[in-house]
Amino acid sequence: MNTTKRAGHALLSLALAGALAACGSGGQTQDGASGGDVTIDYWLWDDNQQASYQACADAFHTANPNVTVKITQTAWDQYWQNLTTQFTTGQAPDVWTNHVSYYPQFIGSGQVLDVQPFVTRDKVDLTQYQEGLPDLWVKDGKRFGLPKDWDTVALVYNTSMLGEQGVKADEMAGLTWNPSDGGTLQQVIAKLTVDESGRNGLDPAFDKNRVKVYGFLPEWADGSQGQNGWGDLAVANGWTYLDKNPWGTQYKYDDPRLAQTIDWYRQLIDKGYAPKFDKQSTLGRDAVLNAGKGAMTFAGSWTINSFLGPDAKEKFALAPMPLGPAGVRKTAINGLSDAIFAGTPHKEEAWKWVKFLASADCQNIVADHAVVFPAIKSASDKAAAAHQAKGRDVHVYLDAAKAPGGTFLLPITEHGNEVSQIVQDAIQSIILGQVGAAEGLKQANDQVNALFS
Repeated sequence: MNTTKRAGHALLSLALAGALAACGSGGQTQDGASGGDVTIDYWLWDDNQQASYQACADAFHTANPNVTVKITQTAWDQYWQNLTTQFTTGQAPDVWTNHVSYYPQFIGSGQVLDVQPFVTRDKVDLTQYQEGLPDLWVKDGKRFGLPKDWDTVALVYNTSMLGEQGVKADEMAGLTWNPSDGGTLQQVIAKLTVDESGRNGLDPAFDKNRVKVYGFLPEWADGSQGQNGWGDLAVANGWTYLDKNPWGTQYKYDDPRLAQTIDWYRQLIDKGYAPKFDKQSTLGRDAVLNAGKGAMTFAGSWTINSFLGPDAKEKFALAPMPLGPAGVRKTAINGLSDAIFAGTPHKEEAWKWVKFLASADCQNIVADHAVVFPAIKSASDKAAAAHQAKGRDVHVYLDAAKAPGGTFLLPITEHGNEVSQIVQDAIQSIILGQVGAAEGLKQANDQVNALFS
């Protein structure tokens, strides 16, 4: 998240100290296999995916009767806290679901096993995965995971509210955006914003102080990446995060094109089209939309079940990201991998499990559960078909992934957690009106780049 975070964006300090201690005792053969019956501890954070990976674990055990996979699912915040604690004691799980925001510091501390020798030995086909995903997990010739899934971002909207304001669904597919007047995206946002007297945001009598339904719900707990909105629009505005990605060392948060984008978001609040930062609900955006208090937001593909699943309380549909000033759409594409703890006494068994997770055999099982898009391209299409069979039209997420030049990678660098905290604090200060966008982002950029000097 993935799964964003994928779903949720808590920023944690993961200062991981000390040398690694081996978790467990001997019995390991010369080739790294433990011999006898082995239990592999496997951690993940997304409860929506636990059932699909349990099905994979069952299939894996059938093929490897001496290896049992024990799955532990913990919510996002607690997940990383627990993992940090386990690392410091040398008792980390054998395998865990990893995220691009966290893995640079894990590999820097020597906690992730380099699987490239296994990939080479077993001739794993890296071309079967969605383009760009295998490269996310490589540094200095070492590989620290295999792709398991991917996500892109789209516009999710309340279809009933759209109809009430006379906006046709066809219009949503061709929305435009620019930082000056917001393009047709802002026009739709204004129409979908309704005050307590039933007047929309284009009515001269609209009361921005008595809003019943906000036309747009921004995400402000989005770290340094802005995956759920501001980052996508800023990239469509010509901005880039870094001098190079991955493993760049100079960020560009002081670029005026990013400041223009953040200023555009700020004026949505000023006009009453989006909630004030300090007044917004403590509930997630999906809960607010399902409560009928908001009409639209940007949402990653990991939220499909929240908006199109059987428990959704409102009727929603998806539209592609708006066309930016240069006439192109941009969305972040992100993916997860499964990491092996460098201190596991079960390296061969852990590798077998990771290789299975990254195989068509497991990813087709995941596809059938219709929760996320697996990393293998054919399995992604299978997931789309599973969604379609449930009456969910999710093609915009796949279209974005397949569009030439339509996606970009989130930044992967050292100091990821410090960067996230610095930039998020700056953007929140800007949205609160405590500092101007250009000034606040320049200060943040200086702090961020000082980390690399």
